[in-house]
Amino acid sequence: MSLLFTDFKSWQKHCAETGEPLYQPVLEYEIEQKGRSEEFIWENIAKAYEVMKDAVQTGLTEDMRSRSGMVNNSAKKVAKSPVTVLSPEFQLLVSRALGAKEVNSCMGRVVAAPTAGASGILPGTLTTLQELHGLEDRKIHEGLLVAAGIALIIEQNASLAGAVGGCQAETGSAAAMAAGAIVYCLGGDVAQVFNAVAITIQCMLGLVCDPVAGLVEVPCIVRNASAAAIAFSSSQLAIAGVDPVIPVDQCVAALGEVGESMERKYKETAEGGLANTPRAREIENFVLVQDVEILPDEDDQ
Repeated sequence: MSLLFTDFKSWQKHCAETGEPLYQPVLEYEIEQKGRSEEFIWENIAKAYEVMKDAVQTGLTEDMRSRSGMVNNSAKKVAKSPVTVLSPEFQLLVSRALGAKEVNSCMGRVVAAPTAGASGILPGTLTTLQELHGLEDRKIHEGLLVAAGIALIIEQNASLAGAVGGCQAETGSAAAMAAGAIVYCLGGDVAQVFNAVAITIQCMLGLVCDPVAGLVEVPCIVRNASAAAIAFSSSQLAIAGVDPVIPVDQCVAALGEVGESMERKYKETAEGGLANTPRAREIENFVLVQDVEILPDEDDQ
């Protein structure tokens, strides 16, 4: 993609001039920059999506309890809750995003999209979207390429890392990727796809990264669920024709500006926010103690 453009405006202009679908420049980037064949790329996208689907299934069917005790089968609890404020489809979306992220926190296999800390968002949204609309795998694979292109531009102009830009850069970027992919998969035009990205960033702007005990568990897992919900709502707004007012490239610039000005303690250091609450410090002490390996005294050897 860097061969063609570094912002959404240039991406849109390129597709308008060439008539190419949004995913095509990203495919060309992979071919030219990585030296891979088109067949190889499509095969590996398919494999990545299978891993995503497996993570969703694992999170909803297997025991998801982490060593810290903070992860305890939240996805299954949401999926099986007898009382719900959500529609069945929305309940499924939330439980799937939770499940895939819990797999990550329990040391399972996931796709970092764009990071492991945000690995429940694309799986939750795309598997639910595919089921709701009966989409072919190929369309989802194209959507994943579009999502990758969105991530590349955000990375160049802001950040994808919680340690650099806070959680807005991590789950925020993943939600933006998902929203853009959703609109693309449902036949939205380029402007609608990028409007979905802009609206999502606006909704996620300013979110800090404050992992309790330094683990990517709390509040990361529930933020994956809420980010998936925001991706769905943002894509609905965009595909309905809602104008984000602030252009997508300016939203990305704002994401970078907020990330740069954010204090260090809110950037994955576990020094501020929820990580600095009394209960979080109790958990941190417990986790540190249980992970200490007691070595034998030299006199006993």
